[in-house]
Amino acid sequence: MFRRRGVREPVACCAPSGTDVPSDDTASTAEPSRPSIGRRSLLGSAIAGTGLVAAAAAGCAPSAEQTAGPLSTPLNPVLPTSNSQPRDTSLTLLGTSGGPQADYVRTGTSSVLTVEGQNYVVDCGRASVTQYINAGLEFRSLQALFITHLHADHLADYYNYFLCEGGEPNGEGDNLSGPLTVYGPGPAGALPPMPTPPVATIAPQNPTPGIKELTDRLNEGYAYSYNVFMRGIGTRDIESLQDIHEIVVPAVGATAANTAPSMAPFPIYEDDRVRVSAILVSHGAVFPSFAYRFDTAKGSVVFSGDTKYSENVVRLAQGADVLVHEVINLELIERFGHVTPALMTHLQDSHTTTSQVGQVATQAGVGQLVLTHLVPSNPRQIPDPVWHAQCSANFRGTVHVGNDMDRITWAPRRR
Repeated sequence: MFRRRGVREPVACCAPSGTDVPSDDTASTAEPSRPSIGRRSLLGSAIAGTGLVAAAAAGCAPSAEQTAGPLSTPLNPVLPTSNSQPRDTSLTLLGTSGGPQADYVRTGTSSVLTVEGQNYVVDCGRASVTQYINAGLEFRSLQALFITHLHADHLADYYNYFLCEGGEPNGEGDNLSGPLTVYGPGPAGALPPMPTPPVATIAPQNPTPGIKELTDRLNEGYAYSYNVFMRGIGTRDIESLQDIHEIVVPAVGATAANTAPSMAPFPIYEDDRVRVSAILVSHGAVFPSFAYRFDTAKGSVVFSGDTKYSENVVRLAQGADVLVHEVINLELIERFGHVTPALMTHLQDSHTTTSQVGQVATQAGVGQLVLTHLVPSNPRQIPDPVWHAQCSANFRGTVHVGNDMDRITWAPRRR
């Protein structure tokens, strides 16, 4: 069922600590069903006979010849014909690519935690709304959105949840059933220092809007479309569907110049299915930038957001069943080139490396590590087995290399 609708079948991940960890391919119970290009076929053609996996695992950059080759698989989309909304608790990876640029194979970072049949979206990268419906999920079952920080690659599809799903229902009568709750960062309060030579400042009258003003400005930008639809066909007032909350950070000395001081997790949201806590993380100059923990009757799931190695994430994720963590391979990025010194400095200051992410999972004592926001994201540059091998070195639990449309389940851990 999941394969036909473009969703990878559920992966039960609950290997005990200290056991041998299977590779990502053997741990998964289903092959991915790519709507355009067969990812496993692409991966096989990219690495067969070239030694790419061994070379990358050893830290050697593949040559142009090793990564070249035509894509001959015909485009043959596999789209859902009706919803297949889960009624239990599971994690669906809508998009697993890091960075705002559109790339092949993976779409922008976005995840859905389903708890007892209700959906909670964490980040809304490129194509999040399309991936949401391709995963068979119901908009009427969408309870809340949680935005980790206000970088474009985590926001690209945020407003589309209102713009596309706040209007008329689709062919199955599905759209937002009522106000959609959103939690995200408030205003940063200050920009980083002006570089030399100076650069332009967008909206200098208020250049650091938080999630509330960002939403209000987008409402104004689409005012004509909304006003015409409301007067012509009775479309709902979009502002009545927006329940926007800017997260208030406790008094721990956090500022745009001190973005993630050591702190304890703090509660931000609770309903009858889930309790959500947040903590500040260090993501370059971005402030505020959050990680989130969801505590449910079936265990705990933590989302790191974008962050360099963070003791705050270790603290937030203590004893969690699943840690969904970003990861970057800086060595491979350097070898492939196309990166300016300024961008490399940003990447080093903003992300967790393959050698560090396992340390975070081990120190937190989590049951499973799920890798997402992969940089680089294209398996022509770094295949999944390489991600798995490098990120497993410092963690004895289960490591799952995230791909779009993975649906992951887990058994609650014994406490």
